[in-house]
Amino acid sequence: MSTTLIVVTVLTAAWVGFSGLSLLRQADFVAKPLVEYGVPKSWWPWLGAAKAAGAVGLLVGLAVPAIGVAAGIGLVVYFLGAVVAVLRARSHKTVVFPVLYLAPVVATLLLGLS
Repeated sequence: MSTTLIVVTVLTAAWVGFSGLSLLRQADFVAKPLVEYGVPKSWWPWLGAAKAAGAVGLLVGLAVPAIGVAAGIGLVVYFLGAVVAVLRARSHKTVVFPVLYLAPVVATLLLGLS
């Protein structure tokens, strides 16, 4: 296992995990945009848990690669959905935010598959 994979995976998991925990805590910087995008508040715990579980899955993937790949795929789908939600809300100037999460997840997944 390469050092690059380990570093990228740990950093990506920390980034996504922080986002998931921030959503579970309903931090303003996460909650306000979700309200603007029209995401039902009843979904927030599930979305936060999905991000947190994905972050844990990436870390577990360092020991069990298949779990890391599954977590990576799940997070790619999650963040692609976030991009779609932002675009549907016509908030084009904020679409960069889900992309900032998507990019390291894609990088982690590709490194894990190589």
